[in-house]
Amino acid sequence: MSKVIVLGGGLCGLASALMLARDGHEVTVLERDPAPVPESPERAWEGWERGGVAQFRQAHYMQPRGRHVLDAELPDVVEALRASGAKQLEWARMMPPTVADPSPRADDERFTTLTARRPTLEHAVAGAAEAQHGLSVRRGAAVARLEARGGNGALHVTGVRTAEGEVLSCDFVLDATGRRSRTPALLREAGGPDVAEEAADTGFVYYTRFFRSADGSTPQVRAPLNSPFESHSILTLPADAGTWSVTLYGAAADAPLKRFRHAPVWDAVMRACPAHAHWLEGEPLTPVMPMGGILDRRRRLPADGSLTGIALLADAWACTNPSVGRGMTFGLMHGALLRDTLRDHAAGTADFAAAWDEATEREMAPWYEATVAADRARMAQLDAVRTGGPYVVPADPASRLRAALPLAMGVDGDAFRAGIEIGGCLALPGEVFARPGLAEKVMAAAAARGDARLPGPGRAELLELVSSAGAPAAAG
Repeated sequence: MSKVIVLGGGLCGLASALMLARDGHEVTVLERDPAPVPESPERAWEGWERGGVAQFRQAHYMQPRGRHVLDAELPDVVEALRASGAKQLEWARMMPPTVADPSPRADDERFTTLTARRPTLEHAVAGAAEAQHGLSVRRGAAVARLEARGGNGALHVTGVRTAEGEVLSCDFVLDATGRRSRTPALLREAGGPDVAEEAADTGFVYYTRFFRSADGSTPQVRAPLNSPFESHSILTLPADAGTWSVTLYGAAADAPLKRFRHAPVWDAVMRACPAHAHWLEGEPLTPVMPMGGILDRRRRLPADGSLTGIALLADAWACTNPSVGRGMTFGLMHGALLRDTLRDHAAGTADFAAAWDEATEREMAPWYEATVAADRARMAQLDAVRTGGPYVVPADPASRLRAALPLAMGVDGDAFRAGIEIGGCLALPGEVFARPGLAEKVMAAAAARGDARLPGPGRAELLELVSSAGAPAAAG
């Protein structure tokens, strides 16, 4: 077994470290933020200082595939989440009343998930990590540089040097430091190769608030959790202990919508959406919290033997639009894949580097690409409305099915399950629509349903709302 250093003690770094330690590896996690793990999830929400996690108190969601990984690999974390009041969503029981046949099926349990606030999720994983034999978590340990040896165009990472000057040697460094990963710069400083990267701003800006009920309940789900309107979307996420988040988001280029950051405007827009207004019926826990400048980004390390001893995981490898709620799930999937790859290939070797690259490209890259494609399609819709031109669905089959599926989900049980399967990261769109007869069924159901827009403001009414609802006159 190997000696592994994990950079980053967030949810995905700790979950991966737990999987590796339980497989027999000696694992040290280096977390830059110094604050210790609070004694309870509520204390974590109230005061855990996690400056290294930009979205620590923003909206989070665990897709069904993420719950599958936790059930299989970290059942003690699942137990801790349930004890903390994590909300269980049984999607097969949440079909809209317009679905013709909502009868349960034998495998419907696979669509079930658990969801909680990010501090609660991280508290559960951190508690398991602190109790795990063979796993050491060092908080307040910032990494200043990579230790490496090399020559003739090759670099082998042998460990790290902390900001205090301590050198820690290992067989393998795993970067789980998230969207802000410094690995490309650290590799350049160590004389290593450039990291291949593709990146683009998602183009969205998010405005989130959290609420709590008085009785521990969460609002009834009366519309898709991620509900699209003409010029904006509403993301409603039940969480733990009677809490939930609501996010309004739209295109960053849509200047009038910047007024969403003002609570009176935010409230007015929510109240104008009949299927969503009841999500305001709770105690506000936060002000409106804006977040923008989020990238769709993917990195790829050389796999030709020129760089060994280091790998990228989760958001350090690839990150996407957070409103689709796939980041944590992708990280858990990636962590389990890493553990499996290390069972067959020695850590830090050229053989491992090639196998890890191949596994990531085979198993994870298609999910990244599918997510970015869906984001781009939604942004094209928003841009068309904003600029006054009609939006025309591209003629290719993938685009037509992507546009038809939400409509079909409202009337057909097979389409509903297909949508949850894709959205929940259980199967890729190409795999789902390759099933005999399903694509045709989705297109027919969508055509029969026709226009099924959610009740709420169109473009003109939304602009009137944001211009007249109680924000400071100089805003936006």
